[in-house]
Amino acid sequence: MRTGLLCLLFCLLAGVTRADDGLATLAKQPRWHALLHINPGATLRDRHRSYVDDDNFFLAEHGADDPFAELRASVAALREPGAERCRFPARYRFIATSLGWHDPQPFAHCADYLQWRASVHAKRAVLVFPAAYLNSPSSMFGHTLLRLDQGEDSAVWLSWAVNFGAMTSEQDNSLFYMYRGLAGGYPGQFNLVPYLKKIQEYSHMESRDMWEYSLDLNQAQIDWIIDHLWELKEINFDYYFFDENCSFRLLELIEVARPGTGVLDELRFAELPVNTVRSLDQRGLITERHYRPSKQVELEAFSEGLSADERSLARALADDPGLADSDAFRAYPAERRALMAQTAYRYVRFVHRKEDRSEAVAGQSFALLRLISTLPAVAPPRATGKAPPESGHGSQMIAAAAGQLGGDDFGEFSYRLTYHDLLDNSLGFPEGAQIQGLGLTVRSTESGAPELEELQLVGIRSFSPRDQFAKPLSWYVEGGLERAWAGRRRLVRYLQGGAGASWRYGGWQPYLLASARAENNSEFSEVVTPGGGGEAGMLYHAGRWQWQLSTAGHYFTNDVYRHRSRLAVQYALSQQQGLRAQVEREGWRGGDDTEFKLQWRWYYD
Repeated sequence: MRTGLLCLLFCLLAGVTRADDGLATLAKQPRWHALLHINPGATLRDRHRSYVDDDNFFLAEHGADDPFAELRASVAALREPGAERCRFPARYRFIATSLGWHDPQPFAHCADYLQWRASVHAKRAVLVFPAAYLNSPSSMFGHTLLRLDQGEDSAVWLSWAVNFGAMTSEQDNSLFYMYRGLAGGYPGQFNLVPYLKKIQEYSHMESRDMWEYSLDLNQAQIDWIIDHLWELKEINFDYYFFDENCSFRLLELIEVARPGTGVLDELRFAELPVNTVRSLDQRGLITERHYRPSKQVELEAFSEGLSADERSLARALADDPGLADSDAFRAYPAERRALMAQTAYRYVRFVHRKEDRSEAVAGQSFALLRLISTLPAVAPPRATGKAPPESGHGSQMIAAAAGQLGGDDFGEFSYRLTYHDLLDNSLGFPEGAQIQGLGLTVRSTESGAPELEELQLVGIRSFSPRDQFAKPLSWYVEGGLERAWAGRRRLVRYLQGGAGASWRYGGWQPYLLASARAENNSEFSEVVTPGGGGEAGMLYHAGRWQWQLSTAGHYFTNDVYRHRSRLAVQYALSQQQGLRAQVEREGWRGGDDTEFKLQWRWYYD
């Protein structure tokens, strides 16, 4: 009798051991890790544990750190119909398929889930990249979201947009947002909204171009994403501006759909939206791309189809539709009048897009529409010439340079974490835009040891050209450490910025800026010495060539005056390499220095 009980106990223990061995193997599967958002090596934080920062997402006490424990708890909770099965449909699908569970209607008791699932269905997944919007710190590198289409030919306004973003407060200003975003001070959540709202937000309200990339995902893979989104409702993640952001989270969804793609294998310090597009493209996950120009770009396309006199008349027509009866307007052929009327109408809609519709604006729009209806139909000009953002250079850069300052020769090494400056190859980037972060330059001379030459924390410039239809502000802000003259060349801490205007004439883009500077300089008696001044310059873009001529000066409150003039040119040797030459003259009361430098630059992701 005792022997029989021992045999039975041994068999039970052996069965449990085999079952645990089976679950241990299952817990190592890539899809199970993807469902728990465990991506070892993907970023500098939370390696080998879940990125989810919400206890409500886990069924085991240490489920965030132990995928085996979370699997055992999930098997126990999901084996029988209950509330937990309604919470985790994707987990149930994974476990039921792997363990051979057979339940023809596993979610029959889940009314809320079934109602939601009936409204959220898709046959195609599209990655959407709204381009950079420099007037918003949260969007200066662009953004990515996922669109779920009901069919191959369905209208996009019936689609859903899957977005991940920081849960911010309306009271947060831009600087506070950037600080909390860098420090992980915001929780992040997924949300599902009609895609039409995102078109209105990005293309119409913020004037951002949108690139749409169809993904190579079949129906079953798309269903994995949708079921997992239900599991992520109101679930918090940490949000970090540079790496654990919208783009990184969307790559995690792709890994749920297609485990083993490798999109999360590389160690990342920064996950920029454009790198997400490149990563998917390099792995063959993008089947086609579509460009959706912003309303501002569409207006520019109409304007560029007009002569200078026609642009002036179209602009006046927007303010006073009654000019349609004037001799000046009627002197043009009907086709040209139609193009001017279309341009005027689009201008009225564009300039008042952020306002509540007033009777006056409604009257202007109606009068212009009535005029358009009396004229021949004209095909809207296509906004062309845009290269997709993934075709641009890599987001990181290293450079080696040699040069001369005064009578001293020097060598230099530079590194930039991100992203693009005014002289880098503009293919895939908006012209006149610069976004730089964490740039380091070390210089060595014949007479001294290597020294820090510059540490730029941030350098943003937005030169948006003005014309008859748009009057945008051009502006810049930059700060960090740099060497400047104050008795001798010394390292100073500074923050400066300014605003003004720029224009475009063919490939030429002149600009004028008023600026202010705050400097912490050991030579100055004050801890922070303010100054004011200005900058004037000219950009020129011609294929692989990028030119800049500029002069800037500041007069400080302690009667110190300093100015710099620079001529720089860069030639794009290839997509990822550039050769830059520059001459810079720095002047101050009683003296000046001239520097020449030749630099090779290599870009990479």
